[in-house]
Amino acid sequence: MGDFRKAPGVHHLDLDAAEGGDHARHPAVVEMEFEERPSEPFLFFAADKTDPGAYNLPLYLAFADPMNTPGLLLAPSMKRGFTFTIMDVNETEADRIIELRAPERLYDIAVLLRNPERYVVESVRARASGHIAAAVSTSRLHNIAGKYTGKDDPVMLLRVQQEFPATGEILAPYATGHFVAGGMRGSHNMPIMPVHQNSGVSYFDGPPSVSCAAFSVHGGVLTEPADCFASPFWNTVRNTVSLKAMEMRKQGFFGAAMLPMNELEYTGIVERLNELDSQFEVREKPKDTAEAA
Repeated sequence: MGDFRKAPGVHHLDLDAAEGGDHARHPAVVEMEFEERPSEPFLFFAADKTDPGAYNLPLYLAFADPMNTPGLLLAPSMKRGFTFTIMDVNETEADRIIELRAPERLYDIAVLLRNPERYVVESVRARASGHIAAAVSTSRLHNIAGKYTGKDDPVMLLRVQQEFPATGEILAPYATGHFVAGGMRGSHNMPIMPVHQNSGVSYFDGPPSVSCAAFSVHGGVLTEPADCFASPFWNTVRNTVSLKAMEMRKQGFFGAAMLPMNELEYTGIVERLNELDSQFEVREKPKDTAEAA
């Protein structure tokens, strides 16, 4: 029985983490329990400066989209598809989840995953066998603390090959550099960059980053990790993500560059808006206009 419990994410301690900072002391955790295959390869992802919704798009593409994952068409063991367990992370009293099967409920899965700040993939299972394929750290720190205390530095475990997508099919979506919540003061939208293991962040406390280590296990013994984003191919991706990040940061505070009010890590804007709201006055219509009306 393979049993991976409380696997800590690669965590970078910085001033924001110390200030906002329960996640500086309590890294995200993820666990997965399964019967070991003769060959048991798996991937461990660790993200920084973002939240668990950052994995929504890559998981959707890897487990539900044959344009990304030809195994959905070619591998008989994958033809029945996968079941997504999705959590409403705004629910603080209990785990509020829904299970949706792909491909039949594909549009419903898309409707939920398009909002990665509220609906987050918790796990994915193969429908043919019921075996666990992916597990994500879905706990939101503001649910634990009762208020928003920072981005969660989420981690994820995925089994690959045979009845699951191949390693390349899991990694391919990260070439997009999709926009996620995070970055400077945890309050912006920025592209996520696939990085070498133990990479730091330096541009506006970002961009958000994700690393991936590949392992195999036999008889409960792990191999040494392989760095999945070390290939020269990913240098081109990193260059593209850098350009996307700079373009978005040029927009500063305006519009889509920043998160919605309820997702801002720092509450100064909300407090200032509350102060300004009390200073608004309702302008009375001119008398002649009121009579004409």
